[in-house]
Amino acid sequence: MVKVVIKNLSKSFGKFVAVDDLSLEVEQGKMTAFLGPSGCGKTTTLRLLAGLEAPSGGEIYFDDTLVNELPTEKRDVAMVFQFYAIYPDMSVYENIAFPLRMQKTPKEEVEKRVKEAAEKVRISHILGAKEMTITIGEKQRVALARAVVRNPKLYLFDEPLTNLDARLRGIMRTELRKLHLDLGQTSIYVTHDQLEAMTMADKIAVMNEGKLIQYDVPDVLFNKPRTIFTAGFIGTPPMNLLDCSLVEKNGGSYLDFGEFKIDSPEVSGKADLLTTELVAGIRPSDIEVEMGDSKAKGDLSAEAYSIEDLGDMQLVELKIGSAVVQALVPLDKSISPGDKLHAHVNSAKLHLFSRATGEAVQ
Repeated sequence: MVKVVIKNLSKSFGKFVAVDDLSLEVEQGKMTAFLGPSGCGKTTTLRLLAGLEAPSGGEIYFDDTLVNELPTEKRDVAMVFQFYAIYPDMSVYENIAFPLRMQKTPKEEVEKRVKEAAEKVRISHILGAKEMTITIGEKQRVALARAVVRNPKLYLFDEPLTNLDARLRGIMRTELRKLHLDLGQTSIYVTHDQLEAMTMADKIAVMNEGKLIQYDVPDVLFNKPRTIFTAGFIGTPPMNLLDCSLVEKNGGSYLDFGEFKIDSPEVSGKADLLTTELVAGIRPSDIEVEMGDSKAKGDLSAEAYSIEDLGDMQLVELKIGSAVVQALVPLDKSISPGDKLHAHVNSAKLHLFSRATGEAVQ
């Protein structure tokens, strides 16, 4: 178990900056996810931690030891990749035992640790099988067992579930989280899938264009995003984001979206609101939709644009003026495209961001 401290880490490939002044700390025994779109620098960061790339600047510490110059084989880390790299000419047992044999571990110890690792990832029944005869899900478990058998002080996961189908991904998310808790070792998990990050990690580092955007626990990232990027990236379905202006009048305030307005008493007179040119964010679950017109104060006239059945809810795209927003609506409300509706936005759940800086203003 190790604490990982990253200080002002950077990595450039020619003129391209893959990691840009990254600083954060991964606590001992915790799982941190690096989350972001393709090309945001998360995999490059993982390779820097593993020693597969040399940093252009900054420092990496394992506990109090600077590891910048330490070769991969001396860092005591185990990596699980997107592509499992199972040796086809070896049995499952031999694949798992391979790193131990490279370390010249005694035969009895190898046998004991291989069996323990296989049991942890539930593949004891296929130890004698060859690579060509096992499923993709079993190959992933072999790769996990090959990491577990080493008992490293740091686990590094590079999008290990990408090649699995949706059902297997769901199963493996649960099992990986359980495995992490059972092992109690520090883990860093790279993914572009925010559901994986939210359900598995203790903390999440949201990255974009090589920079750390926000680093926090899942609940804070969802409920208190500090930037437009985090707000739009975290949550399924994603947050609605609309340009607006704050208008204060007669002691009250409202958000002006051009063709409609939303009362916003929560932001009236806020001292830290330095701009009135804003982006308002509202999650689809915080928009209530009813059939027909409404005279109630704060309700917005809307039209159903499209409907997607999600099984337990329906995702309705609403046209409110020229804006299109998404709302999560119970299935017992029968809605068809073109239906006239009214929508109510829970103003207490609005997220406001500066249009100029992209940062939260409340």
